Amino acid sequence: QVQVVESGGGLVQAGGSLRLSCAASGSTFNIVVMGWYRQAPGKQRELVAIITKTGITNYADFVKGRFTISRDNAKNTVYLQMNSLKSEDTAVYYCRAQSLLANYWGQGTQVTVSS
Repeated sequence: QVQVVESGGGLVQAGGSLRLSCAASGSTFNIVVMGWYRQAPGKQRELVAIITKTGITNYADFVKGRFTISRDNAKNTVYLQMNSLKSEDTAVYYCRAQSLLANYWGQGTQVTVSS
C-alpha cells in the first residue's frame, strides 16, 4: 500500500508563484510514475504534469513554460513549481502515484489565484 500526501497550496496573487510537494510512503518501490492533476469547481480532473522514475516529464499545454515538475527519488517526493500563476489555475491539485498495478491519490491541496 502507498500513502500520498500533498502540501504547499494556498492563496496567491496572479503572477505569483507556489511550490507544491507530494510525499509518497509505504510500498513505494513499485511506483513508476508520479504526477499532478487538478480539478476546478464544476470541471473534470485534468492532467497537469507527470514525471517518470527516470525523470521523463510531460506537461499539459496550458502549463508549459510556467510549471516545472521535479522528483527526489531518495525522498519519494515530487514537486510542482508553479510560476506566473493565473486565476484559471485555481483548483484543487491532486498528486497521483502510479505503479504497474494500482494508482494512489492524495487528498488534494487547494490553490487559489486572485486576480
